[in-house]
Amino acid sequence: MNGRGRIIFHIDMNSFYASVEQAYHPELKGKPVAIAGNPSERKGILVTCSYEARAKGIFTTMAVWEAKRQCPNLIVLPPNFERYRHASKAMFDILRSYTDLVEPVSIDEGYVDVTEIAHGIEAIQLAKMIQTRILHELDLPCSIGIAPNKFLAKTASDMKKPMGITILRKRDVEKMLWHLPVIEMHGVGSSTSNKLKEIGIATIGDLARSEDYLLKANLGKNGLRLKNRAQGIDQREVDPNSIYDTKSVGHSMTFPSDLMILSELQTAIEELCMRVAKRLDAKKLAGHTVSILFRDADWHNYTRSKTSQNAIFKKKDIEVIALSLIEKHWNGNPVRLLGVTVSNVVDQSDTVEQLSLFTYEKYAKEEPIRKVVEELQYKFGKDMITKGIKHAKKPTYESKTSFSKDFLDDHRERG
Repeated sequence: MNGRGRIIFHIDMNSFYASVEQAYHPELKGKPVAIAGNPSERKGILVTCSYEARAKGIFTTMAVWEAKRQCPNLIVLPPNFERYRHASKAMFDILRSYTDLVEPVSIDEGYVDVTEIAHGIEAIQLAKMIQTRILHELDLPCSIGIAPNKFLAKTASDMKKPMGITILRKRDVEKMLWHLPVIEMHGVGSSTSNKLKEIGIATIGDLARSEDYLLKANLGKNGLRLKNRAQGIDQREVDPNSIYDTKSVGHSMTFPSDLMILSELQTAIEELCMRVAKRLDAKKLAGHTVSILFRDADWHNYTRSKTSQNAIFKKKDIEVIALSLIEKHWNGNPVRLLGVTVSNVVDQSDTVEQLSLFTYEKYAKEEPIRKVVEELQYKFGKDMITKGIKHAKKPTYESKTSFSKDFLDDHRERG
C-alpha cells in the first residue's frame, strides 16, 4: 500500500476492560472473565467479557444472572475505571511515539495516519511492530485495520479478532463487503437498517448501487454518506483535534426494578436532569436539543427529542422539555432504563438568547447599563469589564459526560 494514497490504521483493543484486568492479575489469564457495573443486582449488565468467556456463549449486554447460568465458573468483576484510563493513555502514548496524527475515538480505539512514516517500510510490518509493542509493553492484545480511509480501516479491524491485522483496499470492497447484510456495515444501526429494508436495500451492495434520490428522500444527507462508504469512499481526515469536540452531555440510569407509573418516571427524569445540568455547567456548555431514551422490559429502546430556540443548560429548562417528552411519548410499558441527553452543544459564552415577549422587558431595563459598559470596553479594552466572573472550574464528577468520553480529558491535558 506504499506510494499511493493515504495509509490509515484503526487500532482496536480486544476485550479491553477484561484484558486490562488479566494484565493486572495474571492468574485470570485463560479464564472466562467479565466486567459488570453491579454484579449483585439485576441491573448488573456485562460491559465486556474475555474471549475465553465468549467461547462459552457469553456476550456483552448479557445480564449477570444469565451469564452465570450459562457459565457457572465465570469470573465477574466490577469496573476499575482509573485502571482502564491509565492503560488507554499508555496505549495512545505508544501510537504517538510514531506520529502525532493520532485520533482517539473511544477509550479503546483510535485512528492513526501513517502515510508519511510508511515510506520505506511496509504498512503491515509497521502494524506488526505497533501490535507487538502494545502486547509486550502493556500485555494487551489489539487488532489493526489497514486501509486508504477511516471507514475501511475500521471495517478491517473488525474482521479478525483477537490480535488480527487486516488490509482492506478499495478495490476489495465489492468482493469482501457487498454480499453482507447492511446491518453489518459500520455506521448502520437497527433503525437505519429497517429504513433501508423498507426501500428494498438489504445488503451493502444494494446500498452501493442505490439511487441517490431514493436515499436522500428517505435518509437525507446521511443516506448519500452511507452510499459513499458502501463504495469504499471516505474523505475524512485523521484529526487529532477532534478530542476537543463535545457534541452532547447525557446521563442514564438502569433501575433495580422496572418503573411502572408516571410519577416514578418523573422523579427519575428530575434526577437525570440535575446531573446533566451539573455537567453542562462544569463544562461551560449549553445545548439546543434535549433527548430522552427509555428502554422497556423487552429491551426495546425508544428515543424522542425536542429542539429549543435558545441553548439551555439549567436544570429547570432541561426538565421542562424532558418531562414533556416522557409524558407525551411513554406508552405505559415498564421501563428498566431511562436517559436524558442535551446535544448540539455550544460554549455558554457563545449563546445568544432570542428576544421574546418575556425577555424583551429584561433587556430594555439593562440597555442603559449595557451602553455604559460598551463605552468603557471601547476605551479601555473588552476585558476591562465582563458580565460576571469566569472561574476555571476544577474537574469534578459533574464535569464528566460519560466514562467512555471522559478518557479524552487525558489527551487534552497533553497540550
